[in-house]
Amino acid sequence: MRMADKVVYRSHVRIERVKGPLRRAYLPVEPDPVFFGVHSEIAEHYGVDQNVHEPHATTLDYLVAATAG
Repeated sequence: MRMADKVVYRSHVRIERVKGPLRRAYLPVEPDPVFFGVHSEIAEHYGVDQNVHEPHATTLDYLVAATAG
């Protein structure tokens, strides 16, 4: 078996849509869910009223943080 043919890790993540852009993510090892949403320019781009939907970090924010780390 070639190394490229072997699955080393498979992440088991569950995502729930809460309301509007707000999503709850259940991640391995984390006891509490992580919330994703929109904020600032991203909320404006998608027409999300931040007075109606509380701002939360976006999936893009988490991706950038993970890449930088």
